[in-house]
Amino acid sequence: MQTGENEQALRKIIDFTRFLGILVLILHFYFSCYGAFSELHFTYPIVNRVLINIFKLSIFRSIMIVKSVALGFLIISLIGSKGKKAENIKFSTALIYSLLGLTIYYSSAIFFKLQVSYLLIAGLYISLTTIGFLLFLTGVSMMFRIINVNLNRDIFNDENETFPQEERKLENEYSINLPAEYWYKGKVRKSWINVINPFRSTLVCGGPGAGKSYFVIRHIIDQHIKKGFSMFIYDFKFADLSILAYNALLKYQNNYKEKPTFWVIDFDKIYHRCNPVYPEAMFDLTDAMESARTFMLGLNREWVKKQGDFFVESPINFVTALIWFLRKYKDGIYCTIPHAIELAQVEYKYLFALLKTEPEIEVLINPFISAWQNEAYDQLEGQIASAKISMARLVSPSLYYVLSGNDFTLDINNPEAPKIVCMGNNPQKIMVYGTVLSLYVNRMLKVINKKGKLKSSLIFDEYPTLVADLIPTISTGRSNLISCTMGIQDASQLRKDYGREQADVIMSIVGNILAGQVTGDTAKQLSERFGKIMQDRQSITINSQDTSVSKSTQLDFAIPASKIAALSSGEFVGLVADNPDNKIKLKVFHNEIINDHEGIKKEESAYKELPKVRHIDNDMIMANFLNIKKDIELIISRELNPQEAIEK
Repeated sequence: MQTGENEQALRKIIDFTRFLGILVLILHFYFSCYGAFSELHFTYPIVNRVLINIFKLSIFRSIMIVKSVALGFLIISLIGSKGKKAENIKFSTALIYSLLGLTIYYSSAIFFKLQVSYLLIAGLYISLTTIGFLLFLTGVSMMFRIINVNLNRDIFNDENETFPQEERKLENEYSINLPAEYWYKGKVRKSWINVINPFRSTLVCGGPGAGKSYFVIRHIIDQHIKKGFSMFIYDFKFADLSILAYNALLKYQNNYKEKPTFWVIDFDKIYHRCNPVYPEAMFDLTDAMESARTFMLGLNREWVKKQGDFFVESPINFVTALIWFLRKYKDGIYCTIPHAIELAQVEYKYLFALLKTEPEIEVLINPFISAWQNEAYDQLEGQIASAKISMARLVSPSLYYVLSGNDFTLDINNPEAPKIVCMGNNPQKIMVYGTVLSLYVNRMLKVINKKGKLKSSLIFDEYPTLVADLIPTISTGRSNLISCTMGIQDASQLRKDYGREQADVIMSIVGNILAGQVTGDTAKQLSERFGKIMQDRQSITINSQDTSVSKSTQLDFAIPASKIAALSSGEFVGLVADNPDNKIKLKVFHNEIINDHEGIKKEESAYKELPKVRHIDNDMIMANFLNIKKDIELIISRELNPQEAIEK
């Protein structure tokens, strides 16, 4: 018990032990230098009679023994002492004092061999022995006062924020496995990022240069094609990922029961053509309404946050009526986006008369017809002009050519005809191309999310540049073997383009997260999601009388937001989901993904370019452009002036 009485008793024992050491040393000086003391008349007969019995003790028969005994008492007293600890005492200084003191202390006996006066010998011997004794006392005292805590050793708390990670490679027929290295307890250890259930969706986030494509997305594409997935790739910086996918297909095509076909949609360099609203996939009016909504929200990104407003819903209903009319007219032979754009440019009196011929869209067009008949032209223009002006951005011969053809359908996971579809964007034309590609994506999601289909992998590089509602696919696509991988730079991108609510839903429901360098709210949100670990804490309290060192443990963030904000390229933090039959205890990771840079460079140098599909010249593109305009003129004349149509 730390009581005052016990501390006082201990101090007395320590003082007494030190006193014994000093007393033994003084007696040794008296016995060994008796001649000098006698010359100085410092001897007394009565004292000598008492000391003669002590001199007969065995410890005084040898200089080395008696010095060692005195030193022993000193060391014992120092062990029990409680000197005030100090920060500026170094072990090397204390060691030098101790060794120098020992050397002088034991080597001073050499003076007894000098041929000089006995008084001088005694003076030198006593002085140097005392100096050695005091130096040793000082050195050892300093050692016991050293603070054995180096708080500056880990100034960034790196060692405390390491934790064990999964070092096994857990692979199945769907998994994504990325080799990595991590730091734990002062050592670099091998580990694996095991995305064993990609159907719970994967979010890959990181700022420019964090390595999303090079360290993660490229491996997802390669491994999923190797495992026989059908695939859709949104290639924002066309054609990096598309070339990778094409060469992976050439390498692993024998792994498929039915060899998949490879399709590319690009508006700058035309490869294939595809109609996103082809009639066979438009089953009812709701399909047309979803397509129109995606189409218009893609053209007007700010409308995403204003859904439900009158001047947002009106243009969407107008475009829905156009698409559904074309779907019903002549079994949908003119059901394309270019035809809908051209149909929107027809004069109101002809347009409304034409649309009135289709009963299913009567409810949709009645507000427009009423406004026109009541001569509320300002309201009518407010309802329709925003749609016409927005759609006018897509009036391009090359866009018309790609959107009006039908080289393939969007059922990429059809077991009898699997597909790998790559769609390229252009960072300089995001607003135009992103709209059309969003329509492709939403129509594809509608088609593929069904039972009994082939396992499929959807890769979205720079997902926020699309207007695609992935939440239903993330929520329900798991049972239909749909793996969804979204690449984003930051959660603020999602909030900007999709609104806070939808962005928060996406961030919350994904099961697998791989994050490179991100900052701000995204880093804080991820840090909280990764949880806390038990960390050691040390503190020093120094006052005028004492120094105390305290150690404790406490829960703190395993990966603080500041760490996530300072990650290097290739370093990722994250969390993976598991399966009931294959549980992972260590789900959180903070490591560096290992890429074989030389191997990748060598592999890329041998890649084959995307094959040229068709020879197209400007005359063909312009002829298609003019034919679409003529188709609309023909529909108007045929339906509203049958006699004129017959004559034509």
